[in-house]
Amino acid sequence: MLFTEKLTARTRAVDSMLCVGLDPDFKRIPEHLKNDEDPVWSFCRAIVDAVAPFVCAFKPQIAYFAAMGAEKTLERVIAYIREKHPDIPVILDAKRGDIGSTARMYAREAFKRYQADAVTVSPYMGYDTIVPYLEYPDKGVIILCRTSNPGGADIEELVCDGETIYERIARLAAGPWNTTGQIGLVVGATQPAEIARVRKIAPSLPLLVPGIGAQGGDVNAAVAAGLDAAGAGMIINSSRAVIFAAPDETFAEAAAAAARATRDAIRAARVRALAGQD
Repeated sequence: MLFTEKLTARTRAVDSMLCVGLDPDFKRIPEHLKNDEDPVWSFCRAIVDAVAPFVCAFKPQIAYFAAMGAEKTLERVIAYIREKHPDIPVILDAKRGDIGSTARMYAREAFKRYQADAVTVSPYMGYDTIVPYLEYPDKGVIILCRTSNPGGADIEELVCDGETIYERIARLAAGPWNTTGQIGLVVGATQPAEIARVRKIAPSLPLLVPGIGAQGGDVNAAVAAGLDAAGAGMIINSSRAVIFAAPDETFAEAAAAAARATRDAIRAARVRALAGQD
């Protein structure tokens, strides 16, 4: 199944556009897990099972695993999702960006080693750095466009030949770069006006939207700006606000409650946005 097909099927099956990010900061893992043989595994497995009913995707952030030398745990977590929750796509948040020969190794890492369904990449070295990921036509390639961090404006809002950098990325991603139909874009929830602009340029691309929850993005504004013509097309990510909802033995139950509440808020925002279009 293509990444876009898997994502659409899951979104419809559970009526959810919520993606939960797996960012296992060891300092914030509950103390009672830290004596386990692999605390990161114990934590992530419990979170995955607790929030799975409410999500359209999972997004493990590779840096949190790699910084601890826990790449094998990341492999194990993704393999677990694929075994126990096979209908939920996994987006490896790696933000890779390098010359073609190196990008080919990064693509193999994401899609062969980790068995991810999609990966985030940086476009700032040009199309030839994207091509190796597109050699896996069933996989998703989600390109940084207008990011949620405050410093994103330093580069992404620069004007070149009458359009901003992020607008050009969106135009290229929706057009000549999208040779497999598997490209998506990262657009932060903290930038609703830019989400709307990107959606206009790229009407059919899936948008990965980080920035709600801990980063303070407005769910209603983001959803109203980013829905596609079918009233979907968004992967709205929350990481820390869900997975660290409680610091103790109740962490999994608290994560489930936070995921449910976030999913419901996204649903309500979608209903309001669609009603406003009538």
